[in-house]
Amino acid sequence: MARLHRIAQHLLLLAAVALAGWLSVHWQARWDFSHGQRASLSQATRDTLAALPGPVTVTSYARPEGALRGTVAAFVERYRRHKPDLTLAFVDPDADPGAMRDRGISLDGEIEIAFDGRTQRVTALSEREFTQALARLARGHERIVAFLTGHGERSPDGEANHDLSRFAQALAESGVRAVRFDPGSQPAIPDNIGLMVVVGPRVPVPAPVVAALVDHVERGGALLWLAEPGVDEGLSALAVALGVRVLPGTVVDAAAQGLGIGDPGYAAISRYPKHAMTRDFDLTVLLPQAAALAAGGVPAFDVQPILRSSERSWTESGAVSGEIRYDADAGEIPGPLDLGLALSRLSPRPDRAEQRVVVVGDGDFLSNQFLGNGGNRALGTRIVDWLLADDALLDIAPAQAPDRELALTRTAVAWIGLGWLFGAPLGLLAIGAAIAWRRRRA
Repeated sequence: MARLHRIAQHLLLLAAVALAGWLSVHWQARWDFSHGQRASLSQATRDTLAALPGPVTVTSYARPEGALRGTVAAFVERYRRHKPDLTLAFVDPDADPGAMRDRGISLDGEIEIAFDGRTQRVTALSEREFTQALARLARGHERIVAFLTGHGERSPDGEANHDLSRFAQALAESGVRAVRFDPGSQPAIPDNIGLMVVVGPRVPVPAPVVAALVDHVERGGALLWLAEPGVDEGLSALAVALGVRVLPGTVVDAAAQGLGIGDPGYAAISRYPKHAMTRDFDLTVLLPQAAALAAGGVPAFDVQPILRSSERSWTESGAVSGEIRYDADAGEIPGPLDLGLALSRLSPRPDRAEQRVVVVGDGDFLSNQFLGNGGNRALGTRIVDWLLADDALLDIAPAQAPDRELALTRTAVAWIGLGWLFGAPLGLLAIGAAIAWRRRRA
Protein backbone atom coordinates (compact mmCIF):
# COMPACT_ATOMS: atom_id res chain seq x y z
CA MET A 1 0.00 0.00 0.00
CA ALA A 2 2.85 2.39 0.86
CA ARG A 3 4.45 1.58 -2.47
CA LEU A 4 1.27 2.47 -4.37
CA HIS A 5 1.07 5.69 -2.37
CA ARG A 6 4.62 6.67 -3.40
CA ILE A 7 3.89 5.84 -7.06
CA ALA A 8 0.76 7.97 -6.92
CA GLN A 9 2.76 10.84 -5.41
CA HIS A 10 5.37 10.61 -8.18
CA LEU A 11 2.67 10.51 -10.87
CA LEU A 12 0.93 13.53 -9.38
CA LEU A 13 4.25 15.38 -9.21
CA LEU A 14 4.99 14.60 -12.86
CA ALA A 15 1.47 15.69 -13.84
CA ALA A 16 1.90 18.97 -11.94
CA VAL A 17 5.23 19.63 -13.66
CA ALA A 18 3.72 18.85 -17.07
CA LEU A 19 0.72 21.09 -16.35
CA ALA A 20 3.00 23.92 -15.23
CA GLY A 21 5.05 23.56 -18.42
CA TRP A 22 1.90 23.60 -20.59
CA LEU A 23 0.54 26.68 -18.79
CA SER A 24 3.87 28.53 -19.17
CA VAL A 25 3.65 28.08 -22.96
CA HIS A 26 -0.08 28.62 -23.55
CA TRP A 27 -0.95 31.17 -20.89
CA GLN A 28 0.95 34.24 -19.80
CA ALA A 29 0.23 36.81 -17.14
CA ARG A 30 1.99 40.15 -16.83
CA TRP A 31 1.73 42.74 -14.09
CA ASP A 32 3.20 46.19 -14.48
CA PHE A 33 4.02 47.76 -11.12
CA SER A 34 6.02 50.67 -12.54
CA HIS A 35 4.85 54.23 -11.87
CA GLY A 36 2.09 55.12 -14.31
CA GLN A 37 2.55 51.70 -15.93
CA ARG A 38 5.32 53.16 -18.07
CA ALA A 39 6.65 49.66 -18.86
CA SER A 40 3.44 48.91 -20.81
CA LEU A 41 1.99 50.30 -24.02
CA SER A 42 -0.15 53.38 -23.53
CA GLN A 43 -3.90 53.28 -23.99
CA ALA A 44 -3.55 55.43 -27.14
CA THR A 45 -1.22 52.79 -28.63
CA ARG A 46 -3.63 49.97 -27.80
CA ASP A 47 -6.48 51.92 -29.39
CA THR A 48 -4.37 52.43 -32.52
CA LEU A 49 -3.68 48.70 -32.76
CA ALA A 50 -7.40 47.99 -32.42
CA ALA A 51 -8.05 50.32 -35.37
CA LEU A 52 -6.00 48.08 -37.69
CA PRO A 53 -8.38 45.29 -38.80
CA GLY A 54 -5.91 43.03 -40.54
CA PRO A 55 -2.33 41.74 -40.53
CA VAL A 56 0.55 44.16 -40.11
CA THR A 57 4.03 43.35 -41.40
CA VAL A 58 7.08 44.90 -39.76
CA THR A 59 10.42 44.73 -41.61
CA SER A 60 13.61 45.75 -39.83
CA TYR A 61 16.66 46.53 -41.97
CA ALA A 62 19.16 45.59 -39.25
CA ARG A 63 22.51 43.90 -39.69
CA PRO A 64 22.79 40.44 -38.12
CA GLU A 65 25.90 41.45 -36.20
CA GLY A 66 25.48 42.90 -32.74
CA ALA A 67 22.45 43.05 -30.49
CA LEU A 68 20.28 45.39 -32.55
CA ARG A 69 18.02 42.65 -33.94
CA GLY A 70 17.34 41.36 -30.43
CA THR A 71 16.48 44.88 -29.27
CA VAL A 72 14.08 45.37 -32.18
CA ALA A 73 12.44 41.97 -31.60
CA ALA A 74 11.90 42.71 -27.91
CA PHE A 75 10.39 46.10 -28.77
CA VAL A 76 8.01 44.71 -31.42
CA GLU A 77 6.99 41.85 -29.10
CA ARG A 78 5.24 44.40 -26.87
CA TYR A 79 2.95 45.19 -29.81
CA ARG A 80 2.46 41.53 -30.75
CA ARG A 81 0.97 40.80 -27.32
CA HIS A 82 -1.93 43.10 -28.23
CA LYS A 83 -2.03 42.24 -31.96
CA PRO A 84 -1.03 38.60 -32.67
CA ASP A 85 -1.24 39.07 -36.48
CA LEU A 86 1.61 41.59 -36.38
CA THR A 87 4.68 39.85 -37.80
CA LEU A 88 8.37 40.81 -37.80
CA ALA A 89 11.00 40.05 -40.44
CA PHE A 90 14.65 41.08 -40.74
CA VAL A 91 16.56 42.11 -43.87
CA ASP A 92 20.33 42.57 -44.00
CA PRO A 93 20.88 46.02 -45.57
CA ASP A 94 24.39 45.04 -46.67
CA ALA A 95 23.05 42.24 -48.89
CA ASP A 96 21.93 44.72 -51.58
CA PRO A 97 23.13 48.28 -50.87
CA GLY A 98 21.79 49.57 -54.19
CA ALA A 99 18.27 48.40 -53.44
CA MET A 100 18.51 49.95 -49.97
CA ARG A 101 19.45 53.32 -51.48
CA ASP A 102 16.55 53.11 -53.93
CA ARG A 103 14.17 52.44 -51.04
CA GLY A 104 15.66 55.30 -49.04
CA ILE A 105 17.04 53.07 -46.26
CA SER A 106 19.89 54.98 -44.65
CA LEU A 107 20.03 53.77 -41.02
CA ASP A 108 20.98 50.41 -39.56
CA GLY A 109 17.82 49.11 -37.91
CA GLU A 110 15.39 51.30 -39.87
CA ILE A 111 11.88 49.84 -39.76
CA GLU A 112 9.22 49.63 -42.45
CA ILE A 113 5.61 48.89 -41.44
CA ALA A 114 3.14 47.63 -44.07
CA PHE A 115 -0.64 47.48 -43.79
CA ASP A 116 -3.30 47.18 -46.49
CA GLY A 117 -0.89 48.04 -49.31
CA ARG A 118 0.52 51.13 -47.58
CA THR A 119 3.83 51.53 -45.79
CA GLN A 120 5.41 53.77 -43.18
CA ARG A 121 9.02 54.23 -42.07
CA VAL A 122 10.30 54.40 -38.48
CA THR A 123 13.83 55.63 -37.78
CA ALA A 124 13.70 55.83 -33.97
CA LEU A 125 12.88 52.82 -31.78
CA SER A 126 10.33 54.55 -29.55
CA GLU A 127 6.68 53.96 -28.81
CA ARG A 128 5.74 57.41 -30.04
CA GLU A 129 7.40 57.02 -33.45
CA PHE A 130 6.18 53.45 -33.97
CA THR A 131 2.60 54.19 -32.94
CA GLN A 132 2.51 57.34 -35.05
CA ALA A 133 3.37 55.22 -38.08
CA LEU A 134 0.61 52.75 -37.21
CA ALA A 135 -1.85 55.61 -36.80
CA ARG A 136 -1.00 56.92 -40.28
CA LEU A 137 -1.68 53.46 -41.70
CA ALA A 138 -4.95 53.20 -39.80
CA ARG A 139 -6.22 56.36 -41.50
CA GLY A 140 -8.56 55.17 -44.20
CA HIS A 141 -9.28 58.32 -46.22
CA GLU A 142 -6.98 59.59 -48.94
CA ARG A 143 -5.58 63.09 -48.68
CA ILE A 144 -4.77 65.26 -51.70
CA VAL A 145 -1.67 67.43 -51.97
CA ALA A 146 -1.48 69.68 -55.04
CA PHE A 147 1.85 70.87 -56.48
CA LEU A 148 1.79 74.13 -58.44
CA THR A 149 3.05 73.63 -62.02
CA GLY A 150 3.39 75.66 -65.20
CA HIS A 151 6.30 77.92 -64.21
CA GLY A 152 9.24 75.53 -64.19
CA GLU A 153 8.52 74.15 -60.72
CA ARG A 154 9.84 70.83 -59.50
CA SER A 155 7.45 68.15 -60.69
CA PRO A 156 5.89 65.53 -58.36
CA ASP A 157 6.04 62.96 -61.18
CA GLY A 158 9.31 63.95 -62.86
CA GLU A 159 12.32 61.64 -62.69
CA ALA A 160 15.04 64.29 -62.99
CA ASN A 161 17.34 64.92 -60.06
CA HIS A 162 15.66 68.24 -59.22
CA ASP A 163 12.13 66.77 -59.35
CA LEU A 164 10.08 65.36 -56.47
CA SER A 165 8.81 61.99 -57.67
CA ARG A 166 10.52 60.06 -54.86
CA PHE A 167 8.99 62.34 -52.26
CA ALA A 168 5.59 61.96 -53.93
CA GLN A 169 6.05 58.18 -53.76
CA ALA A 170 6.86 58.45 -50.04
CA LEU A 171 3.64 60.41 -49.55
CA ALA A 172 1.65 57.87 -51.56
CA GLU A 173 2.87 55.08 -49.31
CA SER A 174 1.23 56.85 -46.36
CA GLY A 175 -2.08 57.53 -48.11
CA VAL A 176 -1.33 60.98 -49.54
CA ARG A 177 -1.96 61.52 -53.25
CA ALA A 178 0.22 64.10 -55.00
CA VAL A 179 -1.39 65.83 -58.00
CA ARG A 180 -0.31 68.59 -60.35
CA PHE A 181 -2.24 71.85 -60.25
CA ASP A 182 -2.10 73.94 -63.41
CA PRO A 183 -3.74 77.33 -62.79
CA GLY A 184 -4.28 77.73 -66.51
CA SER A 185 -7.13 75.19 -66.47
CA GLN A 186 -8.75 76.33 -63.19
CA PRO A 187 -7.57 79.65 -61.79
CA ALA A 188 -9.13 79.17 -58.34
CA ILE A 189 -7.72 76.58 -55.96
CA PRO A 190 -10.49 74.10 -54.97
CA ASP A 191 -11.40 73.67 -51.31
CA ASN A 192 -11.01 69.88 -51.50
CA ILE A 193 -7.24 70.24 -51.84
CA GLY A 194 -5.82 69.48 -48.43
CA LEU A 195 -2.48 71.17 -49.08
CA MET A 196 -1.05 73.46 -51.75
CA VAL A 197 2.70 73.13 -52.45
CA VAL A 198 4.88 75.70 -54.23
CA VAL A 199 8.42 74.49 -54.95
CA GLY A 200 10.99 76.51 -56.85
CA PRO A 201 9.41 78.29 -59.84
CA ARG A 202 12.11 79.00 -62.42
CA VAL A 203 10.25 81.95 -63.91
CA PRO A 204 8.21 84.57 -62.02
CA VAL A 205 4.70 83.35 -61.25
CA PRO A 206 2.10 85.54 -63.01
CA ALA A 207 0.11 87.95 -60.87
CA PRO A 208 -3.26 86.13 -61.33
CA VAL A 209 -1.74 82.87 -60.05
CA VAL A 210 -0.15 84.67 -57.10
CA ALA A 211 -3.54 86.22 -56.37
CA ALA A 212 -5.08 82.72 -56.36
CA LEU A 213 -2.43 81.56 -53.86
CA VAL A 214 -3.10 84.58 -51.64
CA ASP A 215 -6.83 83.92 -51.86
CA HIS A 216 -6.18 80.29 -50.90
CA VAL A 217 -4.33 81.46 -47.78
CA GLU A 218 -6.93 84.07 -46.89
CA ARG A 219 -9.67 81.41 -47.14
CA GLY A 220 -7.81 79.23 -44.64
CA GLY A 221 -6.01 76.82 -46.95
CA ALA A 222 -2.83 75.00 -45.94
CA LEU A 223 0.34 75.90 -47.84
CA LEU A 224 3.90 74.60 -48.14
CA TRP A 225 6.27 77.05 -49.80
CA LEU A 226 9.83 75.90 -50.51
CA ALA A 227 11.68 79.02 -51.60
CA GLU A 228 15.04 79.22 -53.35
CA PRO A 229 17.89 81.68 -52.76
CA GLY A 230 18.72 84.23 -55.41
CA VAL A 231 15.65 83.48 -57.57
CA ASP A 232 12.91 85.98 -58.42
CA GLU A 233 9.86 83.75 -58.03
CA GLY A 234 7.39 86.62 -58.30
CA LEU A 235 5.79 85.63 -54.99
CA SER A 236 6.28 88.90 -53.10
CA ALA A 237 2.52 89.33 -52.64
CA LEU A 238 2.32 85.86 -51.10
CA ALA A 239 5.24 86.71 -48.82
CA VAL A 240 3.45 89.87 -47.67
CA ALA A 241 0.24 87.91 -47.00
CA LEU A 242 2.21 85.47 -44.83
CA GLY A 243 4.42 88.08 -43.21
CA VAL A 244 7.59 86.26 -44.31
CA ARG A 245 10.67 87.66 -46.02
CA VAL A 246 13.23 85.63 -47.96
CA LEU A 247 16.53 87.25 -47.07
CA PRO A 248 19.11 87.86 -49.81
CA GLY A 249 22.13 85.64 -50.12
CA THR A 250 22.83 81.94 -49.63
CA VAL A 251 23.31 80.51 -46.16
CA VAL A 252 26.83 79.27 -45.42
CA ASP A 253 27.11 77.13 -42.31
CA ALA A 254 30.63 76.32 -41.12
CA ALA A 255 29.19 73.71 -38.73
CA ALA A 256 28.53 71.44 -41.73
CA GLN A 257 32.28 70.98 -42.15
CA GLY A 258 32.30 69.08 -38.87
CA LEU A 259 30.26 66.39 -40.62
CA GLY A 260 32.82 66.04 -43.40
CA ILE A 261 30.83 68.12 -45.91
CA GLY A 262 33.25 70.06 -48.09
CA ASP A 263 30.65 72.15 -49.93
CA PRO A 264 30.18 75.42 -47.99
CA GLY A 265 26.70 75.82 -49.47
CA TYR A 266 25.30 73.00 -47.33
CA ALA A 267 23.49 73.73 -44.08
CA ALA A 268 23.53 70.72 -41.76
CA ILE A 269 20.92 70.85 -39.00
CA SER A 270 20.89 68.37 -36.13
CA ARG A 271 19.31 70.48 -33.37
CA TYR A 272 15.82 71.83 -33.77
CA PRO A 273 13.63 74.42 -32.08
CA LYS A 274 10.77 72.99 -30.06
CA HIS A 275 7.77 72.22 -32.26
CA ALA A 276 5.34 69.38 -32.87
CA MET A 277 7.08 68.59 -36.17
CA THR A 278 10.51 68.20 -34.61
CA ARG A 279 9.59 66.58 -31.30
CA ASP A 280 11.94 63.60 -30.67
CA PHE A 281 13.48 64.15 -34.11
CA ASP A 282 17.21 63.43 -33.85
CA LEU A 283 18.26 62.96 -37.49
CA THR A 284 20.48 65.39 -39.38
CA VAL A 285 18.83 67.32 -42.20
CA LEU A 286 20.96 68.61 -45.09
CA LEU A 287 19.85 71.74 -46.93
CA PRO A 288 21.88 72.50 -50.07
CA GLN A 289 21.82 76.16 -51.16
CA ALA A 290 19.33 77.45 -48.58
CA ALA A 291 17.93 80.94 -48.04
CA ALA A 292 17.38 82.51 -44.64
CA LEU A 293 13.91 83.65 -43.62
CA ALA A 294 12.57 86.45 -41.45
CA ALA A 295 9.06 86.86 -40.05
CA GLY A 296 7.00 89.84 -39.00
CA GLY A 297 4.14 92.03 -40.11
CA VAL A 298 1.15 89.68 -39.82
CA PRO A 299 0.12 89.43 -36.17
CA ALA A 300 -2.74 87.08 -37.09
CA PHE A 301 -0.22 84.26 -37.62
CA ASP A 302 1.69 82.62 -34.80
CA VAL A 303 5.20 82.07 -36.22
CA GLN A 304 7.58 79.45 -34.85
CA PRO A 305 10.96 78.40 -36.30
CA ILE A 306 11.43 74.73 -37.14
CA LEU A 307 14.85 74.84 -38.84
CA ARG A 308 17.71 77.01 -37.64
CA SER A 309 21.36 77.18 -38.66
CA SER A 310 24.25 77.29 -36.20
CA GLU A 311 25.93 80.38 -34.80
CA ARG A 312 28.77 79.79 -37.28
CA SER A 313 26.57 80.63 -40.27
CA TRP A 314 25.82 83.73 -42.31
CA THR A 315 24.10 84.87 -45.51
CA GLU A 316 26.78 84.88 -48.18
CA SER A 317 26.12 87.65 -50.72
CA GLY A 318 28.72 86.47 -53.24
CA ALA A 319 29.38 83.20 -54.99
CA VAL A 320 29.46 80.20 -52.66
CA SER A 321 32.77 78.78 -53.88
CA GLY A 322 36.43 78.96 -53.10
CA GLU A 323 37.50 80.80 -49.93
CA ILE A 324 34.64 82.74 -48.41
CA ARG A 325 34.21 84.56 -45.12
CA TYR A 326 31.64 86.65 -43.32
CA ASP A 327 31.59 90.28 -44.51
CA ALA A 328 29.46 92.62 -42.41
CA ASP A 329 30.22 95.56 -44.73
CA ALA A 330 28.47 93.70 -47.58
CA GLY A 331 25.26 93.49 -45.54
CA GLU A 332 25.67 89.80 -44.71
CA ILE A 333 23.68 88.63 -41.70
CA PRO A 334 25.34 86.41 -39.07
CA GLY A 335 23.70 83.29 -37.63
CA PRO A 336 21.87 81.63 -36.18
CA LEU A 337 19.41 82.02 -39.05
CA ASP A 338 15.90 80.68 -39.46
CA LEU A 339 15.67 78.37 -42.48
CA GLY A 340 12.17 77.04 -41.84
CA LEU A 341 9.09 78.68 -40.30
CA ALA A 342 5.74 77.23 -39.19
CA LEU A 343 2.78 79.60 -39.26
CA SER A 344 -0.58 78.91 -37.65
CA ARG A 345 -3.77 80.73 -36.71
CA LEU A 346 -7.45 80.07 -36.11
CA SER A 347 -8.88 78.88 -39.41
CA PRO A 348 -11.43 81.04 -41.27
CA ARG A 349 -12.96 77.79 -42.55
CA PRO A 350 -15.67 76.20 -40.42
CA ASP A 351 -14.45 72.66 -41.18
CA ARG A 352 -10.96 73.26 -39.79
CA ALA A 353 -9.86 74.37 -36.34
CA GLU A 354 -6.45 75.72 -37.34
CA GLN A 355 -4.84 77.02 -40.50
CA ARG A 356 -1.22 75.99 -41.06
CA VAL A 357 1.54 77.17 -43.36
CA VAL A 358 5.21 76.13 -43.60
CA VAL A 359 7.90 78.10 -45.41
CA VAL A 360 11.37 76.57 -45.93
CA GLY A 361 14.24 78.37 -47.60
CA ASP A 362 15.25 75.38 -49.74
CA GLY A 363 13.55 73.06 -52.19
CA ASP A 364 16.52 70.82 -52.94
CA PHE A 365 16.33 68.82 -49.71
CA LEU A 366 13.15 67.03 -50.90
CA SER A 367 14.32 66.53 -54.47
CA ASN A 368 15.14 63.13 -55.93
CA GLN A 369 18.85 63.85 -55.60
CA PHE A 370 18.87 64.77 -51.89
CA LEU A 371 15.79 63.09 -50.41
CA GLY A 372 17.79 60.10 -49.14
CA ASN A 373 20.31 62.25 -47.27
CA GLY A 374 20.05 62.00 -43.48
CA GLY A 375 16.59 62.81 -42.19
CA ASN A 376 15.35 64.77 -45.23
CA ARG A 377 12.62 62.29 -46.12
CA ALA A 378 11.47 61.87 -42.52
CA LEU A 379 11.27 65.63 -41.99
CA GLY A 380 9.39 66.11 -45.26
CA THR A 381 6.67 63.63 -44.28
CA ARG A 382 6.44 65.20 -40.82
CA ILE A 383 5.90 68.62 -42.38
CA VAL A 384 3.11 67.31 -44.61
CA ASP A 385 1.46 65.47 -41.72
CA TRP A 386 1.47 68.63 -39.60
CA LEU A 387 0.11 70.76 -42.44
CA LEU A 388 -2.71 68.27 -42.96
CA ALA A 389 -3.56 68.55 -39.22
CA ASP A 390 -2.76 64.91 -38.47
CA ASP A 391 -0.92 65.76 -35.26
CA ALA A 392 -4.04 65.31 -33.11
CA LEU A 393 -4.26 61.73 -34.36
CA LEU A 394 -0.54 61.11 -34.11
CA ASP A 395 0.29 62.75 -30.78
CA ILE A 396 1.04 59.52 -28.97
CA ALA A 397 2.66 60.15 -25.60
CA PRO A 398 3.92 57.05 -23.76
CA ALA A 399 3.77 57.05 -19.99
CA GLN A 400 6.77 58.66 -18.36
CA ALA A 401 8.25 58.43 -14.89
CA PRO A 402 8.01 61.69 -12.93
CA ASP A 403 11.41 61.16 -11.30
CA ARG A 404 13.70 60.51 -14.25
CA GLU A 405 15.32 63.95 -14.07
CA LEU A 406 16.85 65.75 -11.09
CA ALA A 407 16.78 69.54 -11.43
CA LEU A 408 19.46 71.29 -9.38
CA THR A 409 20.27 74.96 -9.11
CA ARG A 410 23.82 76.22 -9.61
CA THR A 411 24.08 76.87 -5.87
CA ALA A 412 23.08 73.30 -5.05
CA VAL A 413 25.56 71.91 -7.56
CA ALA A 414 28.29 74.09 -6.06
CA TRP A 415 27.55 72.90 -2.52
CA ILE A 416 27.54 69.25 -3.63
CA GLY A 417 30.86 69.73 -5.38
CA LEU A 418 32.44 71.44 -2.37
CA GLY A 419 31.08 68.71 -0.12
CA TRP A 420 32.73 65.93 -2.11
CA LEU A 421 35.90 67.91 -2.73
CA PHE A 422 36.54 69.15 0.81
CA GLY A 423 33.81 67.94 3.16
CA ALA A 424 34.17 64.20 2.56
CA PRO A 425 38.00 64.11 2.88
CA LEU A 426 37.92 66.30 6.00
CA GLY A 427 35.19 64.14 7.50
CA LEU A 428 37.17 60.95 6.89
CA LEU A 429 40.29 62.62 8.35
CA ALA A 430 38.37 63.62 11.47
CA ILE A 431 37.00 60.10 11.92
CA GLY A 432 40.50 58.63 11.56
CA ALA A 433 41.91 61.10 14.09
CA ALA A 434 39.13 60.27 16.56
CA ILE A 435 39.78 56.52 16.24
CA ALA A 436 43.53 57.01 16.73
CA TRP A 437 42.94 59.21 19.79
CA ARG A 438 40.63 56.60 21.38
CA ARG A 439 43.15 53.82 20.76
CA ARG A 440 45.95 55.83 22.44
CA ARG A 441 43.77 56.39 25.48
CA ALA A 442 42.96 52.71 25.67
